[in-house]
Amino acid sequence: MTTSSNPRILLAEDEDAMRTYLDRALTNAGYEVATVDRGTEAIPLLESEHFDLLLSDIVMPEMDGIELAQRCAEISPRTKVMFITGFAAVSLRASREQPNAKVLSKPFHLRDLVLEVERVFEDQREASL
Repeated sequence: MTTSSNPRILLAEDEDAMRTYLDRALTNAGYEVATVDRGTEAIPLLESEHFDLLLSDIVMPEMDGIELAQRCAEISPRTKVMFITGFAAVSLRASREQPNAKVLSKPFHLRDLVLEVERVFEDQREASL
């Protein structure tokens, strides 16, 4: 079994087109990406695999991104969290309930997303030095 040195990202996004779009951008940027279309599908992956970053939409069916981030913190405390949302009020709630998580508001340019993800991993590297 080979281990990848590329950071692994778990992407939880319920909108098909957005999920495909983000997956392609992050894969092209050199990340290893696993995708799910709802928070409840992310939990078993968090329990069975290691991810460096959980990139989650906040508004999703069954389990929202904030609840998913709280479960992620219990299951995999070293996994960083970043939210994406199109709702400003939801963004404020996310910042309050998950103060260490980055919130990226839609619409955003893919380049901005990749830069924010790179920044998360740079901060993680600096913290571990």
